This record gives sequence, C-alpha cells and structure tokens, in this order.
Amino acid sequence: MRMPTWIRQHLAALRALLVFTLLLGVIYPLAVFAAGRVPGLDDRADGSFIEVKGRRVGSELIGQSFTGKDGAPLRRYFQSRPSSAGDGYDPTSTSASNLGPENIVDGDEPSLLTQVCARSKAVGELEGVDGSRPYCTKGGAGAVLAVFGARTKDGVVPHPTRVVSLNERQGTVKAPFVTTYKGTRVEPARKGEDYAAGLVVPIRGDAPARPAVPADAVTASGSGLDPDISPEYARLQVARVARARGLAPAVVERLVKDATMGRGLGFMGERRVNVLRLNAALDER
Repeated sequence: MRMPTWIRQHLAALRALLVFTLLLGVIYPLAVFAAGRVPGLDDRADGSFIEVKGRRVGSELIGQSFTGKDGAPLRRYFQSRPSSAGDGYDPTSTSASNLGPENIVDGDEPSLLTQVCARSKAVGELEGVDGSRPYCTKGGAGAVLAVFGARTKDGVVPHPTRVVSLNERQGTVKAPFVTTYKGTRVEPARKGEDYAAGLVVPIRGDAPARPAVPADAVTASGSGLDPDISPEYARLQVARVARARGLAPAVVERLVKDATMGRGLGFMGERRVNVLRLNAALDER
C-alpha cells in the first residue's frame, strides 16, 4: 500500500532533521572540541589566560585598560591603545567608532580628528613628549575653519567675509588657534549656529610631519579589543613606567624587548607588544 504524499514528506523531513542534528549538533562540536585539545591550540581554546602570583589577571587575546577608579592612566603600567567597545574593552560590545578620515567637524560628539588630537595631547602630557599633530590645535581639537565668502570656480574663497573655528566653542577657549585667516579675524563657533554654508578648511599648522606620539596610541582598533601596541608606543612609555616603579630604564626596555612579537608567519601584520603580558612581567618582578 502506497503511503500518502504528506506522510512521505514528513518522514523525509524527519530523516533530514536527525542527520543534521547528528552532524551539526554532535559530530561537529566534538570535532571542534577535539581540535581545541591539540597541543599548541589548547591554550587559545581555553582563553589564553595570564596569571600573576596565582591570580588570573586577564586574557592575552583581549585587551583591557590600565586605569584607576577616576579613569586616569596608572603610571606604573603600560597603557593599551584606545577602545571604542562600549565604555572601553567591553567584550559584549565589541565595535569600532565607524568614523572615517573625512570626519573632521565636531557635532553632538567629537569628530574623529578631535578625538585623535585630544588623545595625542593627553599622551604627550603623560609621557613628557610633544603631543602635537598636523591639523590639531594646541588645545587638542581639530584645527578646522569654516570660511565664508564668494567662491571661485576652483572652490576657494580668496576674500573671506567671515571665518569660524569650527571645533572651538565660544566660552571654552580664550582665543581661536589662529587669530586671522587671509586677513579676516577668526572667531570661535557659537553653540546652535549653522555653519554648513562655509567652506571647510583644515589647517595643518607647524606640528612635525612625524609626530612623537605613534598612531596606535591615538586610534582605536576595529574590534575595540586589540591587546597589542606597537613597539614604538611601548618604547615611548618606558621612561614613565621605570620612574613609577623605581627601576632602571634598561630593565624595562629589556622586558619590552622580551614581550615583542614578530609578524605572523614571518610576513603578516606588524611587530607588536602584548600589553597584558608586559605588565604581568613587570608585576612578577
């Protein structure tokens, strides 16, 4: 006796359910678990945790901040790169800022340019170096003007009628970062005023082309969880950490060298320093 079509369809669906449950619900998870037990991979599978004096302090795969309760950097520790994941290094909110290089004018939130300028200024003050960067004001904001007036065919304004420093608000600065532009007085921006009709002009300033503060010290990673910094940023912090711990700079430099990892497979990416591993090595001393 031939079974009805609807019964055959349900039996076929049941067989498919059982087969895929076995493959994807049992065999595949067991295969992944077994691969994670392979020597050399088991540490990563378990989270690559780091312990200092028997206490687990974090994972070398996920970055973390080294700040006090007030959010200020702890001077005895090497600092990680900035993070845009939640309130900083939040694994449940991994993300980037999604701001691009054209984001140079502040809105309700600081622009990417102003964020970079502010971070560079803060790092410079912390490490005792020149934190200036091209297109940044000395106060740590993006050096960007809105220039008003008749434009030529090339889109320039040869004779401005009004010039506004877009990222410096009235009342927050004593004076704009430049006093005049093409003979016209520069004024700070006023809250709530619309400057969209002006020509946006970034001003490079006299900062060195190669800033003392490296790029990874002022930009967040794509995931917001990057555990590494560049050897250049690590070396910049050596003097401060050595002073805070009462160590000779050569001792700290040696630890930085020991914590520096090469490129993946010898050619992928850049050389890097794992911040947690380096700080753990310092604490173990």
